[in-house]
Amino acid sequence: MSVPEEEERLLPLAQRWPRTSKFLLSGCAATVAELATFPLDLTKTRLQMQGEAALARLGDGARESAPYRGMVRTALGIIQEEGFLKLWQGVTPAIYRHVVYSGGRMVTYEHLREVVFGKSEDEHYPLWKSVIGGMMAGVIGQFLANPTDLVKVQMQMEGKRKLEGKPLRFRGVHHAFAKILAEGGIRGLWAGWVPNIQRAALVNMGDLTTYDTVKHYLVLNTPLEDNIMTHGLSSLCSGLVASILGTPADVIKSRIMNQPRDKQGRGLLYKSSTDCLIQAVQGEGFMSLYKGFLPSWLRM
Repeated sequence: MSVPEEEERLLPLAQRWPRTSKFLLSGCAATVAELATFPLDLTKTRLQMQGEAALARLGDGARESAPYRGMVRTALGIIQEEGFLKLWQGVTPAIYRHVVYSGGRMVTYEHLREVVFGKSEDEHYPLWKSVIGGMMAGVIGQFLANPTDLVKVQMQMEGKRKLEGKPLRFRGVHHAFAKILAEGGIRGLWAGWVPNIQRAALVNMGDLTTYDTVKHYLVLNTPLEDNIMTHGLSSLCSGLVASILGTPADVIKSRIMNQPRDKQGRGLLYKSSTDCLIQAVQGEGFMSLYKGFLPSWLRM
């Protein structure tokens, strides 16, 4: 065995396989974050479905009978009507999603930043490169994770269906995957992928680029150093921008994924993401596109 090979074997695993290590670490971190913040995600999804105007075409009276509730009242309502643990309904596919999405996104972004684009001479990563890299990384990661996102959204709405007297669609996570696959085929697992990757591109454009830009500004122009305070302020700003950019696409994505379907797996409410957008604005007003904004920002 040569000396370089022996030295390589003595290196820590993170240095020997940096991409794999980043993927695994991102997946683990995402799992912990998902468990801690999932009630906010569930509340966000329920808020996005409230007052859905397109349901009137199917003769669903839920829109008229249920008054709109904000974030706190929605969360308390879930606890009172369904039980405290129902705040984590759908967390298993959400963990699957974040392992795939967060790991894939961060590895892709790091690869683009270090290998494809590269930093400038002063070791600063230009804004335009962050924008392109963030959007590409988000699109790739979200497209791969779309089946898990689809199952997550539908399982998050099962508790509401039970309260409305509707039959439950799934017995569990694996039954959900199998049923969607049986009814809609492989394409069925990617229902809603267009607004989903649009959301991912917008969120990552706002998240990663704002984070890098704010952190760079704080380190260079304020007494703050590259520490947890700087990272916290950068995250606060990046989450706000990401939520402003991504919430409309997130609302459209959730509604398309949750809409009832015929035996061929075709949606009964919306023909496309554009159709969903038009119906939401015409039937509920422009601000309906920002339902669930507050829990989305808090979660980010």
